[in-house]
Amino acid sequence: MFGIPEIVSHELAKILAEAPDSIQLVDVRSPQEMAQGVIQGADMLPLHLVPLKADELSGDHRPMIIYCRSGARSAQACAFLAARSGDRQYINLRGGIMDWVRQGLLVSQPPANTLAGMAG
Repeated sequence: MFGIPEIVSHELAKILAEAPDSIQLVDVRSPQEMAQGVIQGADMLPLHLVPLKADELSGDHRPMIIYCRSGARSAQACAFLAARSGDRQYINLRGGIMDWVRQGLLVSQPPANTLAGMAG
C-alpha cells in the first residue's frame, strides 16, 4: 500500500519471538482501539500524534513496523515518516491487528495509565 514495504503477521510474530530488540513496533490506533488489546511490545502512538513526535522517532535506526486496525492508517504513517526521513525503514503490518488476531496470534492489555495520557 502506498509503495510502502509490508510484513505479514506470522513474519512479525517470528521477529518478535526471536529478535524483538531488532525492530521498533508502533501501534497508531486510537486509545479506545488500543484498550481492546495491543501486540505485546508495541509502543503506543495514536496517528494524530505521529507528526508531533516524528523528530523523536527519527533518532532510532532500527526498522519500524507500524500497525493499526486494518493497515490503512499505518501505511499513511509509514509514508509520512518515510518522506521526512529517508535513513530509516518503515514497514506496514499488512492487514493490521485484525489480520494478527485472525491468524490466531495473541494480544495483550495495555496498562490503563498509558492510555490515559494519549487523548491530546
